[in-house]
Amino acid sequence: MHSSSSLAAILRTFQALLLSLSAALLLSGCGALGEKGDEQARWPASKLYSEAKLLMSESAWEPAIKLFEKLEARYPYGRYAQQAQLEVAYAYFRQQEPASAISACDRFIRLHPNHPSVDYAYYLKGLTNFNEDIGLMGFISNQDLTERDPKAARESFDAFKELVRRFPDSKYTPDAIARMNYLVNSLASYEVHVARYYLKRGAYVAALNRAQTAIKTYPDAPAHEEALFLMIKAYDLLAMNDLRDDTERIMRKNFPKSEYFVRGLGTPDPWWKLW
Repeated sequence: MHSSSSLAAILRTFQALLLSLSAALLLSGCGALGEKGDEQARWPASKLYSEAKLLMSESAWEPAIKLFEKLEARYPYGRYAQQAQLEVAYAYFRQQEPASAISACDRFIRLHPNHPSVDYAYYLKGLTNFNEDIGLMGFISNQDLTERDPKAARESFDAFKELVRRFPDSKYTPDAIARMNYLVNSLASYEVHVARYYLKRGAYVAALNRAQTAIKTYPDAPAHEEALFLMIKAYDLLAMNDLRDDTERIMRKNFPKSEYFVRGLGTPDPWWKLW
């Protein structure tokens, strides 16, 4: 009996020691975390910025974003906070979160319309929307263009256009112009393809409207050739012979060697599928 009581006492003592040790380790861990948090809390803006940039160089976008946001919250004024806003936009862009990237760009443009780097904000906004559109791969793939929403392409064009208008000497302007040219062709080909879609389904007036939109809205786009031919076909099917003949004269003058007069709308595929 005595031996059994002693053993129970020893076990209770051992359990108490384990509990004490566990509590000590827990407190130690919390202390370490607290010390790390306290350490970051003492960091100046320059340190927060450099550490966030280091994370970005390692493609650690999410931790970098959090650190930039912490910087802006603690030091809302000054060049580091402003630069952090741009870095956050870029990090979201690289993390493939276009909505957040565009929102961050818009915020920077709204808060700092005269900032030396506001041209970059416009460029990044345009680039984000440009990548959001299917772009080149959309033309190579078998996806029907009529199923695509050209909203991103239009918004990309508008951002690049504003950049070119406001900052003609910006280092980002030449690339923005090149992308605008691509987008014009893309948007014009979208309108032409929708016109073709309507024509094949007997919606001749709708086909005319979309072909005319392509010509009026996107001057000098390569898609004009097919747009004119679609108009000729639609006028012919509507028995509007005078307008058909006038449009044909215009097309033969501008595209005297057009293959559409030979092969019509059959194979091979239209030019936009070859991009």
